Amino acid sequence: MSNLILLSHGSGGDSTRQLIEKEFLKFLSNPILNELLDSGVFEIPGSSFKMALTTDSYVISPIFFKNGDIGKLSVFGTVNDLCVVGAKPLFLSLGLIIEEGLDINDLRKIINSISEAANEAKVKIITGDTKVVEKNKGDKIFINTTGIGIVESHRDWRDRPVQKGDVVIVSGPIGDHGIYIMLERLSIQTDEEVKSDLANLSEVVLGALDRFDQIKFVRDATRGGVATVLNEISQKYNLTIEVYEEEIPVREWVKNASEVLGIDPIYSANEGKFVMIISQNQAQDLLNYLSLYPLTKDAKIIGYVTDINKPKTYLVTRIGTKRILESLKGDILPRIC
Repeated sequence: MSNLILLSHGSGGDSTRQLIEKEFLKFLSNPILNELLDSGVFEIPGSSFKMALTTDSYVISPIFFKNGDIGKLSVFGTVNDLCVVGAKPLFLSLGLIIEEGLDINDLRKIINSISEAANEAKVKIITGDTKVVEKNKGDKIFINTTGIGIVESHRDWRDRPVQKGDVVIVSGPIGDHGIYIMLERLSIQTDEEVKSDLANLSEVVLGALDRFDQIKFVRDATRGGVATVLNEISQKYNLTIEVYEEEIPVREWVKNASEVLGIDPIYSANEGKFVMIISQNQAQDLLNYLSLYPLTKDAKIIGYVTDINKPKTYLVTRIGTKRILESLKGDILPRIC
């Protein structure tokens, strides 16, 4: 590992994992943190339920984009990190680091967006903090949100064993957010279809956990994309996953832009997609349920758990060859969320 912090350490890929495991866990290790989930799940002494706590900092550039802005992102990103561990989101904190010179009208737009997103997600902002830094000491605005929610026992999937034959499902077309943001930064003109996939996942994810008791893993595929999530599952549970390239849903504009930009969508960030592992006997019923929501109507089975005690992830290509699918190396695009 480098002796200097690099942009790749914030990519969500291998460099991020090494930083967490070799530096942070060395000093901060405890059973809750060591699970390395999107939220820490913990028990309240004397209570019949568990709680989940998550925090995230948002540094995206540009701060306004099609289908969202940094404010909406900060709410939905945190809500999504709660729901994928089975928590019903309840309350958020809001921390703002504002660069001197930010247009007050831009700030108003962001705060209004936060309000609208919180109302949609049915959460309350109950505390916050504001700091202002000198000109050129920030980049317009950074936002930190911390969220807390309740985990009912039937939604807690963490102790369900992942087994050979289990199915990998992705909730819809991948790569939209990361590819779109890169096009924005390059000032490439796009049509109305081309936009971020930013969305609140809580209703559909919690509804799935209410209905299917064989869901064994859930994660939203943000930094590092679907490939990095699949590798995290493989390493966490010590198993082999095979996914099929031809089954992975990708929008046509994402395919075309990816070819021009030289980026594989499977590594591109998403802000409205999740990956689930579920037993084969409930997989089709889950797909039928997901098809009822516009957000997840294009969900697909993309692969299977094929072996245990062998932590590898493979991509079966369209021509039938099989190659190792690694997690993200380096950094495709910094400041993505």
